[in-house]
Amino acid sequence: MNITAIYPGTFDPITNGHLDLICRAAKLFDHVIVAAATSLGKKPLFNLEERVEMIHEVVREFENVSVIGFDTLLVECAKRHQASVIIRGLRAVSDFEYEFQLAGMNRRLSPEIETVFLTPAEQYEFISSSMIREIAQLKGDVSSFVPDSVKQRLIEKFVTE
Repeated sequence: MNITAIYPGTFDPITNGHLDLICRAAKLFDHVIVAAATSLGKKPLFNLEERVEMIHEVVREFENVSVIGFDTLLVECAKRHQASVIIRGLRAVSDFEYEFQLAGMNRRLSPEIETVFLTPAEQYEFISSSMIREIAQLKGDVSSFVPDSVKQRLIEKFVTE
């Protein structure tokens, strides 16, 4: 059985925690699609094209991982790309209620698509993209939280402000 999973998120920016989940998912599924959402409501620091480029740069080593951007309902994107599994990350108990509601809604919209929750390695449990953006904006060191190429993009983004 060939199973395609989709890992959606804003990825603004992609972090080592995201990469940890991508690595785990790549071992579990035949194909993993990392899907960067437009997320206009969140007012992302990086535009969709920049986020897709950053993700491409850091997932090159994974032969069974591809990257897309999307601006539709997640379940519609999953169907379009023949994904039967949605991957969601849970960092802490506080994530669970929201993620549980999302999984229920996605199941209601598309019962044939399953949601699988993955937890990051312990050292990544506290990392969030919003915290990374704030640290970078205040000229803090984000080296241990994001890949080098992402760190460089953050530095460039905040130097041009």
